[in-house]
Amino acid sequence: MIDSELLYNAKRDGFSDKQIAEIFKVSEAEVRAERKRLGFVPVFKTVDTCAAEFAAETPYHYSTYEEENESVRSDKKKVVILGGGPNRIGQGIEFDYCCVHAAQALAEEGYETIMINCNPETVSTDYDTCTKLYFEPLTFEDVMNILDHEKPDGVIVTFGGQTPLKLAKQLEAVGVPILGTAPDNIDIAEDRKRFGELIDKLGIKCPPYGTATTEEEAVAVADKIGYPVLVRPSYVLGGRSMEICYRPESVSEYMASAKGVSHERPVLIDRFLEDAYEFDVDAVRDKEGTVIIGGVMQHIEEAGIHSGDSSSVIPPYDTSEDIYALIVAYTRVLANALNVIGLINIQFAVKESTVYVLEVNPRASRTVPFVSKATGRPLAKIAAKIMTGRMLREFDVKDFDKHTPYVAIKESVFPFDKFPRVKMFLGPEMRSTGEVMGSGADFGEAILKSHLAAGIKIPTEGTIFVSLRDQDKKPRTAEIIRGFYSLGFRIIATSGTTKYLTEHDIPAEAVNKVTEGRPNIIDAIKNGEVQLVINTPSGEISRIAEYEIGWSALAYKVPFMTTLSAAASVVSAVHSLRKGERIVRSIQELHTELTTGV
Repeated sequence: MIDSELLYNAKRDGFSDKQIAEIFKVSEAEVRAERKRLGFVPVFKTVDTCAAEFAAETPYHYSTYEEENESVRSDKKKVVILGGGPNRIGQGIEFDYCCVHAAQALAEEGYETIMINCNPETVSTDYDTCTKLYFEPLTFEDVMNILDHEKPDGVIVTFGGQTPLKLAKQLEAVGVPILGTAPDNIDIAEDRKRFGELIDKLGIKCPPYGTATTEEEAVAVADKIGYPVLVRPSYVLGGRSMEICYRPESVSEYMASAKGVSHERPVLIDRFLEDAYEFDVDAVRDKEGTVIIGGVMQHIEEAGIHSGDSSSVIPPYDTSEDIYALIVAYTRVLANALNVIGLINIQFAVKESTVYVLEVNPRASRTVPFVSKATGRPLAKIAAKIMTGRMLREFDVKDFDKHTPYVAIKESVFPFDKFPRVKMFLGPEMRSTGEVMGSGADFGEAILKSHLAAGIKIPTEGTIFVSLRDQDKKPRTAEIIRGFYSLGFRIIATSGTTKYLTEHDIPAEAVNKVTEGRPNIIDAIKNGEVQLVINTPSGEISRIAEYEIGWSALAYKVPFMTTLSAAASVVSAVHSLRKGERIVRSIQELHTELTTGV
C-alpha cells in the first residue's frame, strides 16, 4: 500500500483520497480505509469571526490535517443537511431555500441542525441558520469526514439538488442513515429503463424512449422512436448537455462529443413532443401513503424549454377539468409507487388531450419556493418534518385548490446582457440565473408585474419586428400577431414572415435581413425604430443572423422574445398596462385572501 509518511504529507498538502487513488492505481475506498487505519483523519477548526478581538462563538467549521479539534460533538439528536454546493446555472438558489426551510423546521422539532455547504453567498451558510455549519465541498470524502465526527441521526440529501443527490448511494452503502425517500427509489426515477418499466406497469403514458451507450445504439434508438428526439445524459444538472435532434447526423454528433457515457450512465433518448404544453406538480407524501398536492403549474412556453427557464402560472390557465384531474391522479399514483417520503416534483406534457409523464423527481425541485409563496404553504418545512417521521394528518394542510382568487406567475431572469455573444434562444438546457414572481387579479396583471420585475420593459405603442421559423407559421401564431396589430402596433417582418402575415390579413412591412443589404433590421434596432422583437429560431441551430438580431436587441435594451408563448403573454401585459388599474398587495395579503376569501 502507500507509504504512511507519504500519505500523511499528501493529505496535509491537500490531496484528496480520490486523487491519491488515481495516482497509485487503487480505489478511493482503499485509500480511505488505509488512512483511517493509520489514524490520518482531519480535525475541524472554528472560523474566528471576531479576529481575536473578542471570544468568537460561531458555528463555522472547516477541516484541516492538524492536531487539535475545535468542533465539539453534542449528545443532542441531530440531522445533517447537504446543501447545493456552488451556485451555477442549473443549480440555483431555489435549492438553498429548501435547505434553509428544512433547517428551520427541524430546529422546531428539537433537532440540532448541521449544514454542509461551500457557498458563502447563500442563506444556508449564514451564521444563524443552523446549529453548526461545515464549510466543506460536497464530495464523498469531505462529507464522510464530518459524518464520522458528528454521527448524526439522519442525513437529508434531497433538498440540495443534483449535487448531494449523487452522493446518496455511496453514503447509504457505508451505513449512513438517509432520511426521506430511499436512494434506490430515487434511482428508479433517474434510470430511464427502470422508470419505463414502472410506468408501463402503472399504465401511465410517456413519450417513446430508449437508452444508448454508443453512437450506433443511439442512432438506432432514435430511428425506432422517431424524430425529433431529446437526448441527454443520466443524472443531468439543470438540463446540461441536453439537445433536441431532428436527424441521425445530429444524434451521431451528440454521441461523439458526450463525456462520461457508460453502462451505468447511458445517454437517455426520448421522443420530443412538439406543440405540447407542460405542467409541473409539487407534492408531499408521508410514510402512511397520504399525498398532498402542493401546487399545479402550467408553463407558458411550450414543451422543449427547460422548466427552470419557463414562465409558470398558478393556477393553470388553459386546461380542462378532466386533464387537471388526471394530472393530480397520476401524481398520487407515482408518489406511492416510488414510496416517496417528503417532496416529489413531476413534469407532465399534454398534447391533443393526452397526458404524458416527462420526468419524476422524488426530491426538492426549483419550483418549491414559487409554489410555497404563491399558495402560502411552506412545502419544504412540512416535507422536512415528514422525513423525520411526522404524518401529514398532523398538519393543517389540504390539497391545492386551482380556483384561487388571484394569479401568480414565475418569470425567469436571464444574464444575456452581462454575457455578450452567448446563445439567447431557449431550449432544453437551462440558461436562467434567477426568477421573480408577479401576482394579480388576472393573467394580464400578473404577467405584467412579472415582466417588470424581470427587467422587461413592455412597450405600449410603436413597431414590432417579427421573424418566424416555418414550424411556427400556423393559425395560433397569426392570432398572436393580430393581437399586437389590434393594439395599434406597426408590424415589420422578414420577407417570408411578411408573406405569411399578409396571407392572414395582417398588414406587415418587409425589412431586409442582415444578409440582404442596408438598411436592415439591425439598423432599425440601432436607430430606435423597433420597440419589440419576436424572433423564433430556425431549424436545429439558429443562424448567425438571428443571433445578430438578438445581440443588437440586448445592446439597445429592446425586449426580445424567442417563443410564441412569451409573445402572447406580452399582448396580455399590454392590455393590463393600458388599463392602468394595478393593485400592489403584499404576499401576506394574498395568503389571507386564500384562507378567508377577503
